[in-house]
Amino acid sequence: MKTTILLGAALAIVAAHARAAGDAARGQQLYALRCAACHSIDYNGVGPAHKDLIGRRAGTAPGYSYSPALKNSTVVWDEASLTRWLSGPEQFIPGQKMFFSIPDPQERADIVAWLLQAGRRRSVPTTSGEPK
Repeated sequence: MKTTILLGAALAIVAAHARAAGDAARGQQLYALRCAACHSIDYNGVGPAHKDLIGRRAGTAPGYSYSPALKNSTVVWDEASLTRWLSGPEQFIPGQKMFFSIPDPQERADIVAWLLQAGRRRSVPTTSGEPK
């Protein structure tokens, strides 16, 4: 009986972890549904562009007018900070402008997985074919 309970608990933990792992393909679809009204990977809109997001300090995308709260934050965007941000932007950085959150943990994980791919710095080839 004790072994069955422990095995059941272990399987539940493994299943929860598997669900929490993000699916970037689904995240791309969710990004289009939930985020694209305000954001784009390539250009600023109502919200800032997500191009080069990963590893960038919050509040520093070129050409976007950020709230003082975001400009003055020390947050650097990575998997953990994006997950925290999407679960409640105002709780994470009080005074920022984003009013939207992603309450479902799996949807958050999927969107973050997509942003980890799409929001990475892209090497730009020079005329010689070498990346910059």
